Amino acid sequence: MFDVLMYLFETYIHNQEEMCVDQDKLTNDLSDAGFHREDIFNALIWLEKLVDYQDELISPIFLTTDSLSMRIYTQEESQRLDVNCRGFLLFLEQIRVLNLKTREMVIERIMALDTLDFNLDDLKWVVLMVLFNLPGCEGAYQKMEELLFDHSDDITH
Repeated sequence: MFDVLMYLFETYIHNQEEMCVDQDKLTNDLSDAGFHREDIFNALIWLEKLVDYQDELISPIFLTTDSLSMRIYTQEESQRLDVNCRGFLLFLEQIRVLNLKTREMVIERIMALDTLDFNLDDLKWVVLMVLFNLPGCEGAYQKMEELLFDHSDDITH
């Protein structure tokens, strides 16, 4: 399912192509690209839930609005998000790419993935997908994109 999400994000969403695509046509296109129908179906449901955040049909669950509070991860979350991922989420909060609400949205969308094989690079893409879909997060999305696509290591002085 995550491969389908990545493909959709890179092919349609990130490239700002028209997303008024018929779901049957999209499913057929993804199937023709080699994805399994079950993965396609699960990815589309995952994206629908993400759009629900955008439309404010749902909101993440968080118990505090105190920015000094510390997020304690459940055992299931800790299994999915290793120490590097949890540290990166904290870093994103500290540099104000994520706030309490968007952090919880990211964690919720990660936990909705049907994979246990999840790493830091995957986390970065989920953060991008969440921020891209939220009105008012354009600046945070741009910062995250810069972090993800930082090619300064390639520059020789």
